Parts: sequence; structure tokens; C-alpha cells
Amino acid sequence: METTWSHYGQWGAAAFFMIVYGIAILFSPFYRKADRKPTTAYLAFVVAFAVEMHGIPMSMYLVSWLFGKSLPEGVLWGHTLVSQVGHLGMWLNVGCALLALALIIPGWRSIHKRYWSKESGQGVLVRTGVYRYIRHPQYSGFLLLTFGMLIEWATLPLLFMWPFLIWMYVGLAKREERDLLAEFGEEYAQYMDRTTRFIPFVV
Repeated sequence: METTWSHYGQWGAAAFFMIVYGIAILFSPFYRKADRKPTTAYLAFVVAFAVEMHGIPMSMYLVSWLFGKSLPEGVLWGHTLVSQVGHLGMWLNVGCALLALALIIPGWRSIHKRYWSKESGQGVLVRTGVYRYIRHPQYSGFLLLTFGMLIEWATLPLLFMWPFLIWMYVGLAKREERDLLAEFGEEYAQYMDRTTRFIPFVV
């Protein structure tokens, strides 16, 4: 008897994705307790992604319960673009993840060395590397990671959570900018005039 392999019920794979995407949090600073909220939301997004991808398809069960019918894979769950362009969504997710790491890790190294690790006095305003173009490369990276997940495996929870995640990281970025303006004054104001918040030359 032929058996069909399923994404679901693969809890080892779900744990693997939680760990892999969760590692990115190690490259994020925690200045205040309030700063932990976007991190918690990011981790919740990762858990929802991993569970719906390899654990239990809660979105599928919810729609089936509400409407008494199931929809094919690719409509709010599964490889969202698979019926149109094959596994492009998966490869776009991989591309987003690689680009996100190219923002998160070098950004973390630069700012950790020159600002977060200050032993006394004031830290140095970092304006080199990726910080030459954007002010919050790590937050850009987190949003890019989650956007890639959404492209590959869009589900109802992820569609509801992603705008909320953006809102939280925008709020955190604005709070940090106010703090840095208070600390560096005109130097940071001029830096803000030359850079964008999340996307180079855009926003």
C-alpha cells in the first residue's frame, strides 16, 4: 500500500525551524524590558510558522470547521505559490533569510563592538558598514525573515501577526531614535538626515 508523505506531524522539523529562526534573537539587544515585546512577538511568529508548517495545520482545521469544507494546499497554508509557480515561495524564503542574516550579523558585530560593549563613558555612534545606509539593520532583518516565512507558508495566524510585528518594530525603532538623539544630539540628527530607518534609500 502506497503512503503519502505529509508536512504535518513532523514535530522534529517544527523544533528545527523554531531553533534555527530563533537563533537570530541572540543578535538583538535588550536595553529595557519594553524592548523584549517585539522579540516575544517575533518568537511567537516563528512558533506559529513552524507548528502550522510541520505540526498541526490549525488554519486548515479552522476553515474546515467554519465552512464545513477544506481548501487545497496553497490557499492560506502550504506552499502558498506552489500551484502557480512551483516552489518559488520556498526559494524566496531562502533568499529573504540569507539577506536578513547579511543585515543582522554584520550590524550586530559593528554596534556590539563600538556601542553596546562600552565599558565607560559614552558609546560611539556607528555609521559604517550597513549602518551607513539604514539605522536599524537588525530590525530590518527580523522583518525580512518573517516576510520570507509568510511568502512560503502563509497561514491565517501569520497574516494577522505580521502587520502587528511591523508596528512593534517601528515603535521600538522610534523609541531608540529618541534615546540616541538625546545622547548624541546634532550628530545623530545629521545621521538621520543621511539614512533611512529600514530600507536603504526608501524608508
